Amino acid sequence: MGAARRRTARFRPDFDPDFGDRALTDARHDIVIGRWQGVRDLLAATGEDWPRRTQRLRLLAHAAAGSGVAEAWRAAEPDHPDAAVLRAATEVVRLFTAAIAAGRGTAVDRARLDATVMVCLTAADARPADPMPWVSLLTVARLYEGGVGRRRLRGWWDELRARDPYNLEGHIQLLRYWSARWHGTHGAMYDLARDVAGAAPPGSPLPVLVQVARVEEFRYITEGARGRGPVRGFDQHWKHELAVTEVRRTRERWIGGRQPGPVRPEEVEPLNYLAHAAVHAGLPEVYGELFGLLGARAAWVPWAYTGDPAEQYTRWRGGTARATS
Repeated sequence: MGAARRRTARFRPDFDPDFGDRALTDARHDIVIGRWQGVRDLLAATGEDWPRRTQRLRLLAHAAAGSGVAEAWRAAEPDHPDAAVLRAATEVVRLFTAAIAAGRGTAVDRARLDATVMVCLTAADARPADPMPWVSLLTVARLYEGGVGRRRLRGWWDELRARDPYNLEGHIQLLRYWSARWHGTHGAMYDLARDVAGAAPPGSPLPVLVQVARVEEFRYITEGARGRGPVRGFDQHWKHELAVTEVRRTRERWIGGRQPGPVRPEEVEPLNYLAHAAVHAGLPEVYGELFGLLGARAAWVPWAYTGDPAEQYTRWRGGTARATS
């Protein structure tokens, strides 16, 4: 028992922002020093591995948003399709940064939104097979006051699915669009998540959309109640019968059908969502398996919404806690 406690005490979760993708880390370092060549080479090596490419572009865009690297690459190689795709994703990140700085409820400049949409459409034309420009469009759609027209949104969604029907990031962006925080309701968000989960092939991570939706609802409700005490009837949010059943169902559909092998970098964040849900649902047989897959590979979200991420991950991964009543 003493040795087990010492091993637990030494454990430190690894909140690597690149989720163990060393090639991505090297490319992001290039961005820090103002070079774009490493980014170009990384995307060329990624090829049409759409899950990995989408993940890499998303994280590269966040790294490039505070610099001029995307613009420098675009200027140096104006006909390079990947330069166009990164430029579009980077501008979307900048728009969200500006919206956060302005404060919730402040409208984003419509001309800038429209210009960003055009940058995304240009990227889609430059690399027709790539799902990422359509992920970028589904992301920026949230910033339109009142949302975008249903026909327009449906068109972007159909274009994404024509290229990568099981693109997890694109599904997450549409789920957030239809959430109560943005342009829908909790019900609309859960309907989308459950419909997609039910149609996903065995081994696909898409069933975890249900757990992503549960985190989105939790965040929305708790932030709205800040300073007003606990939300009445919300204490069973993670552990009522349906929530528990859905954790088990996601584990069965995704992990039960997943090909054996090491966890890929793009799986780390969604696996953390499922582990987090299993912890709060009080399902040690599920979260034990998931922590076994993850090892020390932790993601800041969703743990940050329910307490200190490092403390929670360490405590539950070490098996030193039990589900609270």
